[in-house]
Amino acid sequence: MNDVLKCLTKRRSVRRYTQEQVAPEKLKAILKAGLYAPSGMNRQSTVMLVIQDKEVISELSRLNAEIMGRDFDPFYGAPTVVVVLADKNVMTYVEDGSLVMGNLMNAAFSVGVDSCWIHRARQVFDTEYGRQLLRRHGISDNYVGIGNCILGYRDCELPDASERRDNRIYNI
Repeated sequence: MNDVLKCLTKRRSVRRYTQEQVAPEKLKAILKAGLYAPSGMNRQSTVMLVIQDKEVISELSRLNAEIMGRDFDPFYGAPTVVVVLADKNVMTYVEDGSLVMGNLMNAAFSVGVDSCWIHRARQVFDTEYGRQLLRRHGISDNYVGIGNCILGYRDCELPDASERRDNRIYNI
C-alpha cells in the first residue's frame, strides 16, 4: 500500500492534545495542502483562519460549547485551530470547504500531526464575536464557517479504526 493510501486509512480523529505547538514547517505544509483542495470550477473561494492565540481559542471554544449547551472544551486542548470558511455566494461553498477540511486532516497525519473536525464553525462565526474577528482580519461577511480543524500532538494512543459497515459500495 502506498503512503497516501496508508494516511487515508490510518488517520483518526484525536480528542486529547498536549500543549506542544505544531512545528511551523509542518503547519505550513498542512495549510498548503488545504490551498490545493479541489474546488468547484477552480473558484478557490475558501479561506483559512489560523488561530494559535490561547485567548482567542478559549473564547471560540466557549462559544462552541455554549451552542451545544455543554460545559467542556470542544477543541480538546488543541493548540492550533484552523477555521475553514467559504463564500456563501459560491454554489459549491460547502463542498469546497469540506474538501479543504479533508486535505488539512490528511496532510496533518502525513507529517505526524493529529487533528479532528469540530463542527459549529458556522454558528460561532455568525455571532457578533465571530463576525468581528473575521472583519478584523479583512474577511467579508460573505464568508461562513464550514469547520474547525484542530491540530496538535495527541496525549493518548491513536484510536483504532472502527469496523467498516457492509453494503456501502454498489457496482453497476
